[in-house]
Amino acid sequence: MINLQDYKDKTIHFIGIGGCSMSGLAVILKNLGYNPKGSDINESAFTKKLSDERIPFVLGHSAENIGDAALIVYSAAIRPGNPEYDAAKNRGLPMLERSELLGQISRQYETVVGIAGCHGKTTITSMCALILRECGVNLTIHIGGLVDFLGGGVAIGDYPAFITEACEYVKSFLQLRPTHTLINNIDDDHLDFYKDINDIYNAYKEYVELLPQEGILFAYAHDALVMRLAGNSGRRVITYGFENADYTAVDETYDENGCAAFTVCAPHGEAPVRLSVVGRHNMANALAAITICSEVFGVNLQQAGMALSKYHLAERRFELMGEKNGVKVIHDFAHHPSEIAACLEAASRHPHKKLIAVFQCNSYTRAKTLKEKLATCFGYADIVVVPDIYPGRDIDRGEIHARDLVEAIGRHASCLYIPTFEQISDYLDSNAAPGDLVVTLGSGSVGKETKKLL
Repeated sequence: MINLQDYKDKTIHFIGIGGCSMSGLAVILKNLGYNPKGSDINESAFTKKLSDERIPFVLGHSAENIGDAALIVYSAAIRPGNPEYDAAKNRGLPMLERSELLGQISRQYETVVGIAGCHGKTTITSMCALILRECGVNLTIHIGGLVDFLGGGVAIGDYPAFITEACEYVKSFLQLRPTHTLINNIDDDHLDFYKDINDIYNAYKEYVELLPQEGILFAYAHDALVMRLAGNSGRRVITYGFENADYTAVDETYDENGCAAFTVCAPHGEAPVRLSVVGRHNMANALAAITICSEVFGVNLQQAGMALSKYHLAERRFELMGEKNGVKVIHDFAHHPSEIAACLEAASRHPHKKLIAVFQCNSYTRAKTLKEKLATCFGYADIVVVPDIYPGRDIDRGEIHARDLVEAIGRHASCLYIPTFEQISDYLDSNAAPGDLVVTLGSGSVGKETKKLL
């Protein structure tokens, strides 16, 4: 097994260093005293962070880029056929996949908090980052998204603790060594890898078993699978939710923009919280972050509530993309039925006349396995528009088409099939009126495609 400590004085080369997680890991290594460098295809906000941290990188992939590297780190997007990957293999260089490196990094800290769940990881982790930063707890945090107040997806600190998203895809989180973990939900996502919901549940069970006996499991009180897992975990459990939990959100209200205010009630007191982000799901996310920061790091509830009033969502989370002809266009990463329903519930609280949802399904597998759930998650939308499926990692085997999704959704909501975003733009120009709200949904290229609507 590769031991990261053996490469302290050697060069570590990242193939795909410009990705959100990869760039963050490179920054963390630099601050732990290692010598990272790397390459990627394009510049991005994350390569700017690398420049700020004086981590060398080049654009383009070439075997020569490896140079004198003693260890290679690669992302899931890098496969055989990539010239740097192939060159490293041919030279017999030790190689770590991204999640393996994250696991190695987690072993460098006394306290490791993993934020897990099929939905909400990035928001909860970035909320923790803001609370702790505002309260003077200077620790290292790894986030799976672009966070404005960090200028990237990572915060660096000297406190002997580490907070990271714990991703269930391909069981990546089993590489971690958490001392505490939070599980926000367990849902039937990533069915291109998992067999079914029981297979997913068993992966979370394996993850929780990584906790030491004295470790703590933080559990969302209103997710049946999370609570089942907690009850069988053999670890100390602290719950959060809207009732019947250790940390509860009560007296919830919403302002004219759909932003929530509530009182957090904890075993040791209570405090008001007023959010600047929309939706009841973000109230639950905020409660999760407060629970972690209070229990693990001793943050005062009042201070945590004040910090969260300054919180803005990470990139691609209910992100205002612009306005055209008096029609606001918002994009959200939501791609699972549970996420879509939560996003549109939040959008329904935002000022609008007509709510138009544009949903592009990412992967044929997701379309096929979740079709019946997708059919019923658009209840808050007045009109749903579905373009062609984005293939993602999939191959089109002719088993499902966007028209099949339209037929299923159309049994519960007004739904149209419009193949391309250029055609959707024309449709909106003719049919959307000032005061209407367009929300584009999906995890593929939807963020880039949304710009065509403007």
